[in-house]
Amino acid sequence: MKRLEQWFNDYGQSHRHPVNIAIHKVAVPGIYLCGLALFWCLPQGPLPAGLNWAMLAAVPVLIFYLRLSFPLFLGMAAFTGLGLLVCALWQGPLLLTALAGFVLLWVAQFVGHQIEGKRPSFLTDLQFLLIGPAWVLASLYRCFGLPY
Repeated sequence: MKRLEQWFNDYGQSHRHPVNIAIHKVAVPGIYLCGLALFWCLPQGPLPAGLNWAMLAAVPVLIFYLRLSFPLFLGMAAFTGLGLLVCALWQGPLLLTALAGFVLLWVAQFVGHQIEGKRPSFLTDLQFLLIGPAWVLASLYRCFGLPY
C-alpha cells in the first residue's frame, strides 16, 4: 500500500489550478456525504435491526483511512459519523436530495478538471475516490497546524 504522502503527491498532480482546488474542497466532502446518504437509502434487506448499508460501507472505508493515518482516520470517522447522524435525522426526501447532490457535485468536479486540463485521478486508480476526502481533510488540518 502506498504511503499517505505518495497518495497526496499523486493526487495533487491533477489538482493544481486554484479553481479546481476550490471546487474539490466543496464537492469532494459533498460527494462523500451524498454517497453515504445513497447507501443509507438502500433497503435494509437481511441486515439486523439498527444497522444499514451506509454503516456497513463505512467500515472498510474507515479501515482504509486508519491504515493511512490515525489523525486522518479520526477526522474521517467524525465526518462519517456526522453524515450518518444527518441521514438519521433528515426530514424529507433523502434519496432524491442525495442523488441530485451527487450528480451536481460530480458535474462540478468534471468542470474543475476541464479547467485544470487534466483527467481525474480516479480514472487511473479507484482508490483515489477515497484519497480525495483525506486530501481535503489534510488541507484543513494544515490550516490549523494539526499533524496528519
